[in-house]
Amino acid sequence: MTRLVMTAADDAAQLQQDLVHALDGGPAIGLGMLGDQPREVEEGTAVVIGTSGSTGIPKRVVLSGEALRAGAESTAERIGSGSWLLALPAGYVAGLQVIVRSILSGTTPAVLDGGFSPRAFAEATLGMRPDMPLFTSLVPAQIATLVAAADDAPVLAALQAYQAILVGGQALPQPIRERAAELGVRLVRTYGSTETSGGCVYDGIPLDKTAVRTVDGELQIAGPMLADGYLGDAALTDRTFLRDEHGIRWYRTGDLGIVEDGVVRVHGRADNVIVSGGINVSLDRVERIVRGIPGLTGAVVVGVDDARWGEASVIVAPRGEVLRRSESEQLEHARAAVAEEIGKAARPARLILVDELATLASGKPDREAIRRIAAGLH
Repeated sequence: MTRLVMTAADDAAQLQQDLVHALDGGPAIGLGMLGDQPREVEEGTAVVIGTSGSTGIPKRVVLSGEALRAGAESTAERIGSGSWLLALPAGYVAGLQVIVRSILSGTTPAVLDGGFSPRAFAEATLGMRPDMPLFTSLVPAQIATLVAAADDAPVLAALQAYQAILVGGQALPQPIRERAAELGVRLVRTYGSTETSGGCVYDGIPLDKTAVRTVDGELQIAGPMLADGYLGDAALTDRTFLRDEHGIRWYRTGDLGIVEDGVVRVHGRADNVIVSGGINVSLDRVERIVRGIPGLTGAVVVGVDDARWGEASVIVAPRGEVLRRSESEQLEHARAAVAEEIGKAARPARLILVDELATLASGKPDREAIRRIAAGLH
């Protein structure tokens, strides 16, 4: 057994020092768990990340040094190694892996001080080492902000300076992806989770030593980067991680998708489905269509109770992004697009404009908070 030391993630330099020891068998680090009591964990554990995700259900994911190294090494094999910018909270796996990759490459990541903004991103980037390839990891909301500010020459230069910008956490809207490509920004869409030590599928292709399959429509992942399980929750561990007849350990992602010719396509969460008028509707699929509409690229689609249909989908979008159409015109555009691709039963019932979408510290939308707002107004 080894000690688990609760650690704050806001001091990246200290966290890097602690993580070096943790990866080499020293005390394990507990992130996002400052209210927990110190405890012992299994030998080999490097980090335990406390996360509730967007659903609010708390989990404490146990990651070994072997798993974190495997994820970081596979990333380097796919995109190369160099100097990294830490622009995400280090208490979340995407930010944590920036530090792990830096440790393995013998570098110290640059750190984005203060809140995220295009100017802060540009200043941090342009101050990085010019003799090494540059990398960073961002969420789609950050990319959208940077692309919108790309008329500012320092921001555009910073975006173009990276050999690869990993983008994960949620789907990247197609209009933003296309605009980034036009600007010469090299984005790499990633898929993964805390349970897989971060992204393990890049632009639809699994990293080396990563296997992806589907069972009854659910994506499952195997490889050395898998978490050991959930601290103090053997039942959840047994439900989520299972072994097949060959002894291979698989992680049940809870995501629906397909694997065709080696390419992974994610359709959305298996549990992010409503029943509207007796018909199952995937909110993730509706959201992807809605986000392809100019003026709604930052929208979130949630489900609410509906007196007529049982449940209905609602679009919640930042007010400042909506184009010069009226609210009703924008909603009808979205309803028509959804009906054409999925069917009339999936059409959103309402568009709610807000000054700002609620987000988690990781930068992802806080879907439960957004759902509560939508339910109160529907």
